This record gives sequence, structure tokens and C-alpha cells, in this order.
Amino acid sequence: MKDQIKKFLNEEQDPKAIEKITSKLNDLLMKNEEIGYIGVQKKPAITVFPDSIVLTNKRIIICQPKNLGLSMDFTDYTWDQIEGTFVKENILGSEFSFSTKTDMTVSIDYIPKIQARKIYTFAKEQLDLLKNNNNSNVAAPEALTEEIEEMETEEVSNFAEIIPASVPDFTMEKEEFHNPIPAAKESGLAGLSQDELFEKLQNYKKLLDNGLILQGEYDALKKEILSLM
Repeated sequence: MKDQIKKFLNEEQDPKAIEKITSKLNDLLMKNEEIGYIGVQKKPAITVFPDSIVLTNKRIIICQPKNLGLSMDFTDYTWDQIEGTFVKENILGSEFSFSTKTDMTVSIDYIPKIQARKIYTFAKEQLDLLKNNNNSNVAAPEALTEEIEEMETEEVSNFAEIIPASVPDFTMEKEEFHNPIPAAKESGLAGLSQDELFEKLQNYKKLLDNGLILQGEYDALKKEILSLM
């Protein structure tokens, strides 16, 4: 018995079926593709040419002998085509099946229970590995975006150092705004009679009531007028 098929006979696989499959798969394997597990049908009646399922690190291959074993049909599905895997244990063996992203279901029955469990475990490992690789590829652009944002922030900071911000002086504007009415002496209050001063005071009170001058401004004007009366 060839050494290359011994590792696939751990769960009572049919040696003749394994030998026939591996001899044909040598020409079908892609670059860097390795066989991980082979499961072989074991029906209650004697089956000379059972179907087999081969799992590699790149795909699942269904092997179906035809023409009394003189030829064989191969149907393969890459791991990125597979949506989920299932195992159903029956009295006379188990049924392993998987669904594809195109809503196709593929199954192979009469697989010994131990082989079916190994197939299921290997398939889950490959799907998890594919999922993790996809997540890593998605995370890469996010890291690149963060790096670009950091570079842009540094450029803006350096630009701010070259052109310092200046604060405009609004002192004169504030003084003009808060002093809409000139001081009493500057406006000629000193030359008015008491009646005229009293009338001025009333006018300033109306301005205060209407919110046109501030309380502090009114108090200053009132103090100035009263000092002249």
C-alpha cells in the first residue's frame, strides 16, 4: 500500500476507493492545494464503486465513479462559494450536506459517522479561516484611512504655526456701541435751564424703558443732570 494514502485510512475508508481517488486527484490539484480529508460512502449492500468526498484547503470535491469504475465525475465547490455545512446522523451512517451562496444544496449519504464528523469539523475550520481572512482584508483600508487623517492633521498644524491667528481689535467699536449718548457736559447740558434738564431726564427715562440705553448709562446721565439742577 502506498504511503501517500495511509493517512486517509484512519476511519475505515475503503483502501481501493482511496487509492483510485488519489491517483486521479494528482492531476486535478491546483498549485499549493493539499488534501485534508477524504470520506467514502459505506452503504449496507456491497458497493464496489462508492461515492467519495474530498476536502482540500481550497475546495470540496465530490467524486462519483461511472461506467463500472472506468471513469469518474468530479464536481468541486470552492470555500468562498459555500454558505453553510450540515451533518445528519442516521442509523445506517450519516449524511453530510452543504449549501452554496446560490441556494444550491449538495449532499452525500451513507458516510460513516466518524468520517462525517471529521468532514464537518474540517469544513468548519476552512470556513472560519476564510471568514477571518476576509475580516483582515476589510480592516486594512480602515487603518489606511486613519493614517491619512493623521497626516492631514499634522499638515494643518504646521500651517497654523506658519501663519499665526490674529485677533482683531474691536475696542473702538465696543466703546462706540456702549456710549451711544455723549456725556452730559460734552452735549451742552451745562447751558440748559432746569426745565430743559428735567425734560432731558424724562427723555432718557423713556429710552431706558424702551431698552434703547442701559441702566448704567441712564444712571450716569441722571447723576450728571441732577448735579446741574
